Amino acid sequence: MFERPAFIRPPSDRQASTGEVPTGTMTTMPTRERPADRGRRLVRNALGRLYEDLRAARIQAGLSQRAVADAVGVSHSRIGRLERAEIERPPWDLLAGMCAVVGLDLVVKAYPGGDPLRDRAHTRLLERLRRILAPSLRWQVERALPLPGDRRAWDATVEGPGWRCHIEAETVLSDGQALARRLFLKVRDGGPGHVVLLVADTRRNRSALEVIGPMLRGTLPLDGRSILRALRRGNDPGESGILLL
Repeated sequence: MFERPAFIRPPSDRQASTGEVPTGTMTTMPTRERPADRGRRLVRNALGRLYEDLRAARIQAGLSQRAVADAVGVSHSRIGRLERAEIERPPWDLLAGMCAVVGLDLVVKAYPGGDPLRDRAHTRLLERLRRILAPSLRWQVERALPLPGDRRAWDATVEGPGWRCHIEAETVLSDGQALARRLFLKVRDGGPGHVVLLVADTRRNRSALEVIGPMLRGTLPLDGRSILRALRRGNDPGESGILLL
């Protein structure tokens, strides 16, 4: 059970700083690193490690910087600047060539990280849900998962006395398996509470749910009408489910 929240009152300084506010206000968490900034930081770190690997492999192979430079067709000084991380945006084909000369293979692959950047349609979808909530409920956007260092967050959270619903909003449904996997991991790691998959009510999404629905039924069994009826009345939906809105 959760501590009973304070209802129908202006947000306190603590609430304003954490993003926990009554349903009349919508806010974001300004302290999270922006996705684009995080991506650039990860590239800088990866390049730094690559430069160290290149230098170590060159030395182990008994090659001079000039020998590597001649092999890839650049100046000796440029190889030195690369190894010292003095070139901010090195060409990937040059890095791949240097790797091959010293006995390495350069492999670039993208891995799942934090949640993707959301657009205005996503924000509008969340706002449609917020507007129909009972005034007694508390609404918070971008609620981080309770795991140290985890970059994921629920799109929103609705709380009543002793219960909580995490909201995951989708404006366009496409890859059902990827969505089911992502939801399963968030349910596992996201702390206590129900989960509502909030889906924009479009013809495309309705068709997609006919295919995706069976993949999600075990995790999200409750129908949207029951969820909507409970939240409008300020009640606990009692189960996780899918809500078209």
